Amino acid sequence: MIRKEFERTCPDQVGIPPTSLEWLLDKLEEGWTEPHGLMVMKDDKIIAEGWWAPYAPGIHHGLQSHTKTYAATAVGIAIREGLLRLDERVIDIFPDKAPDDPSENLKLLTVRDVLCMGCGMETMPPNDSQDWIREFLATPVVHRPGTAFMYNSTGSTLLGAMVRAKTGLGLLDYLRPRLFDKIGIDADNLKCSCMPDGMEIGGGGLYATTEDNLRLMKLYLDGGVWDGERILNEDFVKLATSLQNQSATERAVNPPAEDNFVGYGFQIWMCRREGVYRADGAMGQFTIVFPKYNMILAITENASGPTGGAVPQKVLDTIWQWYDHLPEPEEGWHEDKEAAEHLQNRMRMLSLPTPKYSKTSAKQSLYAGTYVQKEGRLAFKMLDFFGSKNDTESITKLSISFGTNCVTFTAVDEGGAEHTLEAAMDGSRKETYLSGFAGRALASAEWLKEDLLEVKVRLVETCYEMEFDFAFDGSKLSTESGCNHSFMSERKERAVFEKEA
Repeated sequence: MIRKEFERTCPDQVGIPPTSLEWLLDKLEEGWTEPHGLMVMKDDKIIAEGWWAPYAPGIHHGLQSHTKTYAATAVGIAIREGLLRLDERVIDIFPDKAPDDPSENLKLLTVRDVLCMGCGMETMPPNDSQDWIREFLATPVVHRPGTAFMYNSTGSTLLGAMVRAKTGLGLLDYLRPRLFDKIGIDADNLKCSCMPDGMEIGGGGLYATTEDNLRLMKLYLDGGVWDGERILNEDFVKLATSLQNQSATERAVNPPAEDNFVGYGFQIWMCRREGVYRADGAMGQFTIVFPKYNMILAITENASGPTGGAVPQKVLDTIWQWYDHLPEPEEGWHEDKEAAEHLQNRMRMLSLPTPKYSKTSAKQSLYAGTYVQKEGRLAFKMLDFFGSKNDTESITKLSISFGTNCVTFTAVDEGGAEHTLEAAMDGSRKETYLSGFAGRALASAEWLKEDLLEVKVRLVETCYEMEFDFAFDGSKLSTESGCNHSFMSERKERAVFEKEA
């Protein structure tokens, strides 16, 4: 891969006031969302970019449903190569997986219907079995395909399986030479969780960088052409980025998410601003294209909350406020060197709040030792977006030791495997690792009380942070663990341990 870097310039050079981007940063840092990375491109130039430490430009980030746009792009490329057609029937692509007596509606289901969330189903097929494609095709197609909208993440994964059925290649292997190498995405830095049969989860399993997402959507903004080479057919791009299926029924599913009610293209959402469209992943993974301004905004973050889509929608509402007050493109630019320099310096120094610091507990030395599980469940594991526990078993024995500004947990699970979690206690974060697919982590600990230790583990390849509380009472240790994952914030695991004599 030969990666061509984008030109960088000040926003006022392309007609965007630096103060408007400062306003956007102010809003994103108010505390109702947790921004991780932000890039803005206009007229093929990067005009603003920054990552909130400990996040950084080269760290891939869980995309959730933003993955769907990558899967659709693979189908678009396969169409250009003559391997697939929009009107091709799904049962013809998977003849060995189709029911013996397919329904009339299933017979009508095409590639195009899957692309625009028009599968006609009322329930999402399961995605946790080895034979998930057969189960997908066995799910009742209640409505005539293409006439009703239902958000179907398993269908998005089926898009990659279509490509695999035609080529024998998985999603990432297919896209590497045809997309990633051409538009400057480092495929070696990508990760994707997989279905039981090894197929990448095209509905939400990809980990990529903020700039990877921007590069993908620049291909769409430019009509499917990159550096003079056509990668996607022009008509496919036009369909993908325009209304193909009404999505107003989403109001009953996710009432706060108003930008989900205005229509859907091919794994791309329409927006409440005319002509604007976006790739979209849960908890605020947005790459938004503004054709009128020849502009793209990409953000990765943790926009979590108990009300589902309310916080991500607030992010979009904030971006619309910013967009609505931009000068018209034909107004030209007015240089403001001081404002541009202030913005640039600010974006270099973005950071999440540092961990809290507390003095050592007076009883800390008494709490060191080895504890044996008596009841409940504790696991040092990375919970993926889909909520699976991966293969980490419950901890049966836990040893705790305190060093200089550090606490170390050494655990043995039911299968005999050993896990170690180290956390800084000096107001910094210590790099550690949790078992699991994206377990790279930074951990910190503080004494909330002299007998209550809180450990926070930020999984920097994901949107979220895990939290472990250790309550000491003589020889008894009670633990509670959970995370600020938007769909799992109410889920807690608890356990009780007894200290060995």
